[in-house]
Amino acid sequence: MSRDLSGFRPVLSDDEIARALTRMAHEVVERSKGASDLVVLGIPSRGVPLAQRLARSISSVEDIDVPVGAIDVTMYRDDLRLRPARALEPTDIPTGGVDGKIVVLVDDVLYSGRTIRAALTALDDVGRPQAVRLAVLVDRGHRELPIRADHVGKNLPTSVRESVKVLVEEVDGRDAVLIGAAEDPVAHVDLEDAR
Repeated sequence: MSRDLSGFRPVLSDDEIARALTRMAHEVVERSKGASDLVVLGIPSRGVPLAQRLARSISSVEDIDVPVGAIDVTMYRDDLRLRPARALEPTDIPTGGVDGKIVVLVDDVLYSGRTIRAALTALDDVGRPQAVRLAVLVDRGHRELPIRADHVGKNLPTSVRESVKVLVEEVDGRDAVLIGAAEDPVAHVDLEDAR
């Protein structure tokens, strides 16, 4: 996927992203008192590879396979009428489901909270977890809903006139977190492109 990144500066390198995910894995294990009841679900598109990496890190800490999947939020978004033409992403719930499990939702950037609200609604249609936790690589603030991440790779205070781009090897060919000027700061819509 080609993205225009001119005018963006690096905030996290590939090594810093790897360290953040390792730290977050330890936090998840500590808070959950192990990994036996965990299910890790990524929010497409960049949350999915981050979820896979987080699950691998948790597995290496606990020496147990952690189920990992994806949950599409497209049809649960509250901004569909603003931009109705969107491709659906696959939802992949691991065998064993989410009922009675501790679900860790993973996304690349937490901004307004609307994507996470949509993910919680989508998860409600999938099953009834024991608990839901949120892990994000970047929390940039500017919440519009009362949503808070449990595990954060980097808190990055930003202006609404700035945009945060997360690049992941699996999608973009390299790992990085970049910050730069937003394309249209007035037309705030919490979409992956506008993060």
